[in-house]
Amino acid sequence: MTCGYVYDPEIGDPESGIPPGTPFEELPDDWVCPECGASKNEFQPVEE
Repeated sequence: MTCGYVYDPEIGDPESGIPPGTPFEELPDDWVCPECGASKNEFQPVEE
């Protein structure tokens, strides 16, 4: 990930057709970051 975007499953990604409540693991393999276009496999888990 290059832009700092954090996927929030409670929000989803409505612009990409991903409804709220969708876990990151269930995003389609071709999903990309809505801010910078980074592919799903470039994301890293966030330590809470």
